[in-house]
Amino acid sequence: MNNIVILPIVIPFLTGALLVLFPKYVMIQRLLSVLSFLTVLGTAVYLLRQVGGEGIQILNLGGWEAPFGIVLVADTFSLLLVITSAIVALGCLIYSFQSIEWERERFYYYAFIQFLITGVNGSFLTGDIFNLFVFFEVMLLASYVLLSLGGLKKQLRAGIMYVLINIVSSMLFIVAIAYLYAVTGTLNMAHLSVRVAEAGQPDLLTAIALLFLVIFAVKSALLFFYWLPESYSAPPTAVSALFAGLLTKVGVYAIFRMFTLIFYHEPGITHNVIAWMAGLTMILGSIGAVAYGNIQKVLAYNIVIAIGFIAIGIAVFQETALTGAIYYLIHDMVVKTLLFLLGGAMVGLVGTYQLKEMSGMIRNHPYLGWMFFIASFALVGVPPLSGFFGKLLVLQGTLETQFYVLGAIGLFPASPYYIPP
Repeated sequence: MNNIVILPIVIPFLTGALLVLFPKYVMIQRLLSVLSFLTVLGTAVYLLRQVGGEGIQILNLGGWEAPFGIVLVADTFSLLLVITSAIVALGCLIYSFQSIEWERERFYYYAFIQFLITGVNGSFLTGDIFNLFVFFEVMLLASYVLLSLGGLKKQLRAGIMYVLINIVSSMLFIVAIAYLYAVTGTLNMAHLSVRVAEAGQPDLLTAIALLFLVIFAVKSALLFFYWLPESYSAPPTAVSALFAGLLTKVGVYAIFRMFTLIFYHEPGITHNVIAWMAGLTMILGSIGAVAYGNIQKVLAYNIVIAIGFIAIGIAVFQETALTGAIYYLIHDMVVKTLLFLLGGAMVGLVGTYQLKEMSGMIRNHPYLGWMFFIASFALVGVPPLSGFFGKLLVLQGTLETQFYVLGAIGLFPASPYYIPP
């Protein structure tokens, strides 16, 4: 049992609680926020080294053994995501120092970023389904505040839709958990894997699996992405970048866990449904990105495209494809955040969100223009940039398993970025 496993959750939570006590001391809040994320990053790296040398690290809270107690589990996958989330949060935090208005900073902005990361890290490290729900709600409650902070009309309009959709999906989440517990008698993920394998995943469990798929699809914008473009383009750039890099990825992580650890016995049903959803998500996301000339909307729809591509690796359910999907997930968290931040810097320079009015960016602001250009090509998967390797592995997996249509969808509708010349 390793008590260090809880630190990536406790550190941002306690920091956020401390920041609430003195909202007017902005410089102290900035300093403590940076120290918090640096500490989380160092802790996660240390845990990753422990996992490499000693195996998966587990913490039974209160000394109660699984499956009866609350369990935190740190494996390579979850820790890589915790490390990535700390890097993303740190980058958005530093960007906030020059981009967020003083009034927002004084109204608990940094505290709620800490609470959001608490929910994100908790979702990655939890070992049972119910606490996955709890940490989802912590993350979502913080995101509600960050989305609406400032009170602009577009923020409130997007916030209402965002809150309502997540309330409905959270209600369905509780219903799905109740059904799952009624059938299996446990909510511990490892124990669920054993119970479902023993039962052979009968029709009732397959129906529950599909309900979970719908819930996490809403939260990750897999096919059900109608809420995302408006919600992610309404808040300030730093908040939009944080949302783009982390929030939908927690939903994708949940799909990874559920359909590789628990519900993998009927891939002809569950994984075929994921395949259809992945293909349609990529196609519709590409159409949405092409339809807009607003840089925020183009970037928002490219979040959708990336989610669809990652889901292809889950649907194929083959080692090479899953490896590529995990690699691309981590890559997308970093590069998508970078693109949102660069896009915000471009808007700040030219004073418009319209891409057709940003011509000459590389000529007039070469560092910024070239960074956006290279990051865009990395996300598309142009070799030898980082996105190429993840896409190559996923597409190789589709060919090896004869998912040729999914492979073609993943290959040909390349992410449609408008790069200002």
